[in-house]
Parts: sequence; structure tokens; C-alpha cells
Amino acid sequence: MASPRPPRRLLLSLASILVFASLSTGSALGLSLSAAESSAGAAAPQAAAVTFSEEFDGPAGAAVDGARWQVETGDNVSNHERQYYTAGNRNAALDGQGHLVITARRENPDNYQCWYGRCEYTSARLNTAGRFTTTYGRVEARMKVPRGQGMWPAFWMLGNDIGQVGWPASGEIDVMENVGFEPATVHGTLHGPGYSGSGGIGAGYTLPGGQAFADAFHTFAVDWSPNAITWSVDGTVYQRRTPADLGGRQWVFDKPFFLILNLAVGGYWPGDPDGSTAFPQQLLVDYVRVSTDTTQPGGAGPITGLAGKCVDVAGANTANGTAVQLYDCNGTAAQQWAVGADGTIRALGKCLDVASGGTADGTPVQLWDCNGSAAQQWAVPAARDIVNPQANKCLDATGGSSANGTRLQIWTCTGAAQQKWTVTR
Repeated sequence: MASPRPPRRLLLSLASILVFASLSTGSALGLSLSAAESSAGAAAPQAAAVTFSEEFDGPAGAAVDGARWQVETGDNVSNHERQYYTAGNRNAALDGQGHLVITARRENPDNYQCWYGRCEYTSARLNTAGRFTTTYGRVEARMKVPRGQGMWPAFWMLGNDIGQVGWPASGEIDVMENVGFEPATVHGTLHGPGYSGSGGIGAGYTLPGGQAFADAFHTFAVDWSPNAITWSVDGTVYQRRTPADLGGRQWVFDKPFFLILNLAVGGYWPGDPDGSTAFPQQLLVDYVRVSTDTTQPGGAGPITGLAGKCVDVAGANTANGTAVQLYDCNGTAAQQWAVGADGTIRALGKCLDVASGGTADGTPVQLWDCNGSAAQQWAVPAARDIVNPQANKCLDATGGSSANGTRLQIWTCTGAAQQKWTVTR
């Protein structure tokens, strides 16, 4: 479901973003330009940047690296947020233990003025506009979110062309948002022309067993490739979006985007803090990393599972409906699988397919002509699950058996060994 909120939070300081976003991304860091930026005639976008790794190492109280991050200032009337974002290290500082701490405080030491009058809260918001952009790749952050009514932490991206085309035509990818009244749930959302604000395309992920995201660090990621974006929490995939999800509206996610981290207070979606909300609250960020690895390699190789055995096309038969099974690895073409940027997993020129597009536990998988259907879409996150997003179920060795000929199926993801696979690239 789309996150139920109005148009995106744009600050009074947005002008500074637009200036930086309009600059060449070939900065002093030596970041490479994307194909879209460097050659108008390029046939297809390429991975846009060298790996970005921000570990937030440094002495306690130090500000973030200004060569990588700019710190925004101002309030935000667009969402009726209550905070004033401050400069420097007042509310965004290293803790000396490898974390960035973004702090929201109930204070106004400098008589800041907000859209509603004298500001009641301060916090911080950082972005990489003009410093770093990426097109495709794995974008992830390990974070511990705050808790309490009115808290709204987020890790997200905006299209680098926002200065030219505006929002939402620029596109927005929300890797993670959490609102305080949903302590166990985070949201991942796409915004673009015709599907922005409360009409964004997305879904939520809820921790099991009554856990709260504020209780521990969690890793939030998107794996982003041409025409596909997959969201995961701690390696568990919970949604995958492609142009087919937009109902004919424009897909604006094949170009450079920059990163944003912030902790908002109040607003239309989370609501304002109340008497139960303790201050200060903190968003702790262990790291932010971007790599050109989308977990979708172009080559073919074996996929191994229980007892080191291989995912195998029975009898090397290319007929539609041929069973896919577990078998001793033998190096044959029946065990060579290519994980494509289009979300398919292919062998012998055909696709790994959920029989009849089923979503029930125990539905077998098979080989079938590639047809672009949801039954042939797979996500391969770092946690080694292979997930069919339509069913939200994992590739599974039936009965937990490692015997030769064990049929593979889809089953509710449990984290069991029979659902763990190693894709050889």
C-alpha cells in the first residue's frame, strides 16, 4: 500500500538542493558520471557511480564529512512538520563509536521561526546532492530508529534532475520510512508523476512477534536495476516494483539519484508528538553504502542449496512444465542459471516459473517459456533467499530433503536451511 501522506517534504532550503543537483556530479571525489549524464546518445543507462561507503568514523561530536554530505536548514510547510532543521553538528554529529546520530529535540535556542510560528523542535536533514549520485545498484543503510508518537525517520532518494523538472517528475525512492505510531512497521515507496504523495506505490514491512524497530539496528536496502526496484529489511525481500505496477504512468527511475537522511517531527502522516513522546529522540546510522552490485549478474552459474546440491532441470528437458529439482552438482547446462536484470532466473533458454502463477504454499516450480509474468519474477537478496514477490514466498526444497530429485516449490519464508541458496556469479 502507498504510504498515506501528502506531497513530499520540501524545505525552504530546497533552493540549495536544486543548485547542487544541477551541478555536474563529477566532483572532487572523482565520482563517475552515468551514461545518461555523459552521453545523450547512450543506448542504455549504466551503473552510475563508484561504490559509496560512509562508515561515520570520527571523534565524538564531529560533523559529517562536508565533501559527502550537505546539511539542510529550515522548516517544512509541505507536510506540516514541526521541526526546524539546524546547520552544522548541532543535531547531526558522530558519536565516536562509528555512528551518525541525528537528534530531534524539543527546544528553540535561536528563536527559529516555522510555518506555524515559533518553532517547537529542532532536528537535522542531510543529503548528497552535488556530492554523490547513483543510477542502479544496491543502496543500503543500517540504522536504529527513534520511538514515540510524532517521530518520522527516513532514508530516501531524489532524482538528481529535480532542479530542472521539479517534484514529482524527478522521482523519489523511499528506502525506509517509519512513523512513530507504527513501531513495528517500515514503508518503502516510489513517487513519480501521477503517483505521488498519498498515491505513491509501495508497501510496508512489519517485524514479527511484537518487536519494534527502535529496539535494535536493522538494515534497510533497495536493489535497483533497469525497470525493477526490490526492497528488503535485514535481507528479507518484501516488495518488488516494475513499470507494470504503475498502470501506464511514467517510470522515472532510470537516471541518477542522490541520498537523503532525516528525522522529522510531526506532520500530516505521523501526527504531532503528544504527552507520551520523550525528547530528545535519536536516529542512529551505522553506515550508508551504495554498490554497483544489484544482485542480478549477467552470467550463468550454479545455484546451490541443501547439502551443497544444485538447482537442476530434471533430465535437462526443455519442455514447458519440466520439474525443477535438487540434484548432485555436475556442471551440466541443466544447472547453469542466469539471474537477469529483468527479475528472471533462466536455464536452457527458459525461465524458472511458479506453476500456474500460484501463490499457495507447496506450489511447485518448473521450467517454462519466458513470458514476463509475475510467476517468473524473482528477487535474490543478500540473505540468500530466492523470493517470488507476487506470492511473497521463498524457493524451498520440499520437506527439507536433500535427496536427489527433491522437487522445488514455493513456501512461506521461514529462514530455514531448505530456503537458503548460493548463487554463483
